[in-house]
Amino acid sequence: MADPPMKRQKLTHHHQQGQEQEQPLLPGLPDEIAELCLSNVRRPSLVFSVCKSWRHLLYSPCFPDPFLSLYTTLLPTTTNPSSQSLHFSAFDPLSNKWEPLPPPPQEQPLLLLHHPSFLSRKLPIQIVTVSTNLVLLAATTHNFNPALSRPLLFSPILRTWIFGPPLLTARRWCAAGSLGGAVYVASGIGSRFSSDVARSVEKWDLECCSGWRWEKMEGRLKDGRFSRDAVDAVGWKGRLCMVNVKGDAAKEGLVYDVGKDAWRDMPKGMLKGWRGPVAAMDVDEEVLYTVDETKGSLRKYDQEIDCWVEIISSGMLVGAQQIAAAAGKVCVVCDGADGGIVVVDVRAVPPRIWMLDTPPGFQALTVHILPRMSRSPEQ
Repeated sequence: MADPPMKRQKLTHHHQQGQEQEQPLLPGLPDEIAELCLSNVRRPSLVFSVCKSWRHLLYSPCFPDPFLSLYTTLLPTTTNPSSQSLHFSAFDPLSNKWEPLPPPPQEQPLLLLHHPSFLSRKLPIQIVTVSTNLVLLAATTHNFNPALSRPLLFSPILRTWIFGPPLLTARRWCAAGSLGGAVYVASGIGSRFSSDVARSVEKWDLECCSGWRWEKMEGRLKDGRFSRDAVDAVGWKGRLCMVNVKGDAAKEGLVYDVGKDAWRDMPKGMLKGWRGPVAAMDVDEEVLYTVDETKGSLRKYDQEIDCWVEIISSGMLVGAQQIAAAAGKVCVVCDGADGGIVVVDVRAVPPRIWMLDTPPGFQALTVHILPRMSRSPEQ
């Protein structure tokens, strides 16, 4: 007796799926060789558009040189100002979709974004990227103590959160940055102000084979002026560059030489043009970009003449709060961007600028650029 038509269709569908799963990536080649061939295609969008098995390969944890995605911390726009709800999400440029990150561990402490006494101001949450990981490093609790005694790390390749080693001194309102596979924190405030903490530097080398631990550096700041607010320590040519005040106000700038474990004053031209958030481009942090948050001007630092050179000026960039740079793109979180993220293609001639909308009902607090999240074949 013949099977009912519906049943025949079902079996045929499973048979087709089985055939698709058994098909080689490139006919005539072992999959191991095919993976190497496909990994050399410089436009992941081409691989993504061909077939399902190639798309699965693009998102495999073992695929070399994965394409880049945007990672953001998001705050709901529909709740009241005292809301402490923080969300993490990633934007996949190939599928053009946002995907929530897996939830952090339940033992993660509450991170204070607003305080009843300072509703008009967002309290800083300091996040850095290092060795293809997102690292939540410092924040504030409801009683104005440091929220994190140890950093919280997210690996896009493993799609998981893990805690790092305990800080020697938990701190908030510190200088935080990364360089060469290591995370650095400097200055800041612990459970109470201490001049020793305000002048100290700690280092966590994620690539150290002797185990994860924080190391106190010998080089010390000359005073505690960098403990007044959250500070971005921007990695550039083996150094960490930072200023102690955000925006267009008068400020002090320092440069920490990682190799020499020594501090020096920031070059005058670099300091003069540091009028907003700054980020370094490319793997070796060779190029610095900044956005003048008052004028909406994106600039690049020219070390030879010690000057910032304008690339593009746009009202979309006014109110810039934080930026990230990689693969020829500068991504900017602005106060006046309706919660979205402004993207500038600095390799295009002339530079192109557009707005990337965040998930509905959310505004971006920070933006970071890392390899895309891995997926299982079922996803």
